[in-house]
Order: sequence, then C-alpha cells, then structure tokens
Amino acid sequence: MTDRPSPLADPHIAFAPHGAADGARDIVILGSTGSIGTQAIDLVLRNPDRFRVTGLSAAGGKVGLLAEQAHRLRAETVAVARHDAVDALREALRAQYGRNDTIPEILAGPEAATQLAESPCHTVLNGITGSIGLAPTLAALRAGRSLALANKESLIVGGPLVKALAKPGQIIPVDSEHAALFQALASGTRADVRKLLVTASGGPFRGRSKADLADVTPEDALAHPTWAMGPVITVNSATLVNKGLEVIEAHLLYDIPFDRIEVVVHPQSYVHSMVEFTDGSTMAQATPPDMRGPIAIGLGWPERVPDAAPAFDWTKALSWEFFPLDDEAFPAVGLARHVGQLAGTAPAVFNAANEECVDAFLNGVLPFNGIMETVTEVVAEHGTPRAGTSLTVADVLEAETWARARARELTAKATAEARA
Repeated sequence: MTDRPSPLADPHIAFAPHGAADGARDIVILGSTGSIGTQAIDLVLRNPDRFRVTGLSAAGGKVGLLAEQAHRLRAETVAVARHDAVDALREALRAQYGRNDTIPEILAGPEAATQLAESPCHTVLNGITGSIGLAPTLAALRAGRSLALANKESLIVGGPLVKALAKPGQIIPVDSEHAALFQALASGTRADVRKLLVTASGGPFRGRSKADLADVTPEDALAHPTWAMGPVITVNSATLVNKGLEVIEAHLLYDIPFDRIEVVVHPQSYVHSMVEFTDGSTMAQATPPDMRGPIAIGLGWPERVPDAAPAFDWTKALSWEFFPLDDEAFPAVGLARHVGQLAGTAPAVFNAANEECVDAFLNGVLPFNGIMETVTEVVAEHGTPRAGTSLTVADVLEAETWARARARELTAKATAEARA
C-alpha cells in the first residue's frame, strides 16, 4: 500500500470548497426530519456563529416538522421528494411564517434533494436513508461542496462513481465509526496503518446463537440497547448488516484492503472505532454514545465544535468490554466482505435485497434469520460482476431493481411454502 492521499476522506487534508463564506458556514441538510437531520439542527441552533442553514430536504411525511425547522433556521429553500406533499407543506409554512411573510422556495419531486445538493453552500450534510441518497451525493461532489456523509448507502452502491468525483478531503464521514477512524488516522500516515478495527455494539441480540434468533420479533429487533435510530437502520444493526456496510465503506473511504479491516464487538459503544499501527500502537476514539459529535466533525472540520456532545465523567468507574464477532449467528459481515471484493454492482444488489427483506421482516412476512438467508441467495444468483466494465448510475439502478424484485419473489415463495 502506498502512502498516498485517499481520493476520499483524509484527516490530514482540509478540503476548502469554492465559495466558502467567511464566518458562519452555509449548510444544506438533506433528510432534515430524520434522526441525523434533527440532531444536526440542534447543533446548528446551538452554534449560530459557526453554521447557517440555507436549505432543508425531507421525504415529505413530516411537513409540519419541516416547516418548523425552516422557520427556526430561516432557510431559503425547502425540498420534498413527494409532489403530493407540496400543498400541505405550503400551508404548514404559512402557519409558521404568517400570511404576509415570504415563505422559502419549495422544490418538489424525486430530484428535489439532488437540486438542493448542488445549490450554493459550503457543506452538504447527506442524512438521507437508503440508496436514493446516491444522486444527491454525486450532485454535491460535482458542485464542489464539502460533503458530510451520513448516507453510507450512496458510497456502498456507487463507490467507483463517488471516488471518481471526490477530491482529496472533500468527503467527511458522519457515521460514528468512520468519524472515529477519520480522527484516529490523523495519528499517523497510511503507510503506518496495520489494520482498522470497526466496533459494533452487537445490537439487541448479542450473545445469541443462530437458533436463538429464529423466533425474534420486529419489536425485539427494534429495541437497540444503545442508539435511537430509524427502523431500517435499527434492524440492520440487529442483523449486523449495518456493520457489514461499514466495512465496505471503510475500504472505500480509506483504501485499506478488506483483510485488514476487522469488526470487534464492544457493547458499551464508548469506543467508536480504532486504528492499529505497525508499531503496535492502537489509537481509539471514544465518547459517550451521541451522534452530535460525529455530525460536528462532518460540519466543522478541520475545526472542532466546543461542547458538541457530552464527554466522559472520569470521576466515575467505567467498564469497557470487547468480544470477537460471532460469524455464524451474524453472517452479514462476511457476506458484505464478499460483495465488497466482488465490487461492481454486487454491493448494490446486497443493499437493495436487504432493504426489501427488512421491510418484509417488519411487516411480519419474513423471519429474522430469513433476512440474511434471502439476501445471500440473491447475491449468489447475481454472480460475479463482469470484469473490466465501468460502473454507471444506470448499472446501479438496474441491479437494484432486479435485486428488489428477486428478493420479493423469494420472500413470497418462502411464505407460500411455510403456509403449505
């Protein structure tokens, strides 16, 4: 491995996008009504001298909250993915602003977040959930914005596309694990890195065998012991698919081979990830579980935001535990390594099939263990991507469409056989 700058995140490089304003940074928040978005807004409101929000986007299911956010932040533009939410959003904005005040510009439709991502600003925070975040990610990079990336799926499914556009230091990761690696890597050069250690809480089912997981319910899976997240991400944390995606993401972000990226179970979620260097030193980044810390890194780097998140109280005793991953009970990480090494459209197939299976599980159609069993079958049927081909957005969309349809077919078949 050569000691060259990564085409993506590099803690030694402070990317300065064209048009960065003096004083407060102009920020666009995509997915503003979700978990990442609402915590980012809390951070912005506590630091008005550092950040100013110019645009907000959301799916359109929480127009009241979106309107309230726009009013409090004095955003210039709001975007919703659903055309049918525009009238309700306009009324909600009128209720916040008053009938005689000018309301923000409204963008609507599937491309609205992408339009907003390329609007004038310093930083785009992509907090959208799912592979629909790919187009806004690419738009922000093309426009020369600094990208605070919480939407891991856009990097997973479109890795070569993202890497082709990203300038050194242009992407700052917002996942707690990758923000931790980002900070720990500042302790040395890439030539000094022996391995990356990605920590996992183990989710609600840590310590259970595969047989123990056969009858768990959606309610069980949604009871995460550490983090409060959306349902898809929470189930992904229960299956450890989320950790598998993070292994692929770490490989793409930091150019470290898969055989030098390990997953370590750490139930307390105090240590967010670690870097082991060739001299035997291991650098760990640790804070109490709170996503506002990684968000602050994404929005403020290379500066740190004071009191962005709580610190440890070192006057109290703490116990930190670490365990090896049980690959038999949680095969998602191994499968993710496999699709990451296949590259091409394989990661998109893995991610899309998983999203369909998680939906089926949450709706009581598929058992918990059936999620990874079905995803594994879909990945196997997809096979090895053709070597030497250049990945395009059309390739990704086609692969995702096929994977979703095939996952639904296999789920329906399994359901019919179970009822027979």
